[in-house]
Amino acid sequence: MRITVLAGGVGGARFALGLREAAPDADIAIVANVGDDMWLAGVKVCPDLDSLMYALAGVGDTERGWGRAGESERVAAELTAYGVGWPWFTLGDLDLGTHLARTALLREGATLTEATARLSARWPLGATLLPVTDDEVPTHVVTDEGVIHFEEWWVRTRAKAPAHRFVQHGVERSRISEPARDAISRADVLLVAPSNPVVSIGTILGVPGVREALETAAAPVVGVSPIIGGQALRGMAATCLEVIGVEADAAAVAAHYGARSHGGILDAWLVAEEDAAGLGALRELGLRAEARPLLLTPGGPAAQVARDALALASP
Repeated sequence: MRITVLAGGVGGARFALGLREAAPDADIAIVANVGDDMWLAGVKVCPDLDSLMYALAGVGDTERGWGRAGESERVAAELTAYGVGWPWFTLGDLDLGTHLARTALLREGATLTEATARLSARWPLGATLLPVTDDEVPTHVVTDEGVIHFEEWWVRTRAKAPAHRFVQHGVERSRISEPARDAISRADVLLVAPSNPVVSIGTILGVPGVREALETAAAPVVGVSPIIGGQALRGMAATCLEVIGVEADAAAVAAHYGARSHGGILDAWLVAEEDAAGLGALRELGLRAEARPLLLTPGGPAAQVARDALALASP
């Protein structure tokens, strides 16, 4: 079975771990958000790709939810002493090794897809990581302070600076990478991970060619709600949804994505048991919908969420 997942960082990584356990014989491809990417202190940083890679490799810091386990931060301290970079955005020494390697590959002429493949080859991930585009589409946030990079809004202000809108700079000139397009078109099942609907999945969908690939794909598209009982458990998704005028509600997010039968991207939507009351409204939208436990705790629960999503792919 060929399974392709659209995913962002932490939530996408947890879902990917569960999927790998639930479908160990599947050919899994993960089309990842690159809107959080940036150049910092001369190196290319790809937060979502790295979160996915580290989690699948078993080397991620599960306590912090980002970066490498067993980190040190001597280089970051030196950069701060020199007044270089963002002192509030700490890159660990092991993590910097990844960014330096990626930067070297890009400087040698590799695409981001090629560089990601080279980095990923170090570990048996059980999945293929694919940037949605090889072009740069950094997400900026329009705030009262001015226009700042999404990571600055997210990390420095903790999403407290009032945001007026999110802008993926240059997205209109970007295009879906051919490997990402192939992964979508050749899939037997397409899954939308419970990642931030605005700045993760939303950025992926904003890349020209992605929606068209989903619209014409033969595979069913099943989404997993990132909202449980009206709460976004991680990633400040509720704040991001508020900015674009969408309620932090499982059915509202499904309506935001839309049903493929009505010009959207979904065929089915898996919600938490706490949101079972909205199943009727989801079906009125033209979606197959079921309610199941959705907490992505490591091991069995995350794998069961993946199994339930795969089961919903079959009418």
